[in-house]
Amino acid sequence: MVRRMEKRLDPERIAYVAAYAARDKKAKRITVLDLREITVIADYFVICTGNSLVQVRAIVDHVLEKLDEMGIKPHHVEGLQRGRWVLLDYESVVVHVFHRLEREFYDLERLWGDARKTILEDEDEDVIGVRSGRSGGGGLVDL
Repeated sequence: MVRRMEKRLDPERIAYVAAYAARDKKAKRITVLDLREITVIADYFVICTGNSLVQVRAIVDHVLEKLDEMGIKPHHVEGLQRGRWVLLDYESVVVHVFHRLEREFYDLERLWGDARKTILEDEDEDVIGVRSGRSGGGGLVDL
């Protein structure tokens, strides 16, 4: 039953529910990568940062809770014990919650540089912008 509900929901909606849930817990550098045109691994990556292990866990718990309220459960969870890089695999959407140092080291945005990027600003700002790795300009564009 849960799988059927997940199939009916738009992966983009799942990605943005996860992103805004992370923002609720003060996650930093929240980025949604649209991977649909460059890989079959997933449709979207949501990448965000917590400044401490406690904050990483709070972000993860809140994302899990918000998606669970929609009837969506992760297919797989990795890294929860260590809390330095937690991966929530929702099949079409993969949420990466990093501790600050791991985020800098792995730099997924660089690895997936051809993906269309949407950057959510901090909670006190309502700006959402798009950076396209394919456009060449790389400028911020208001939606």
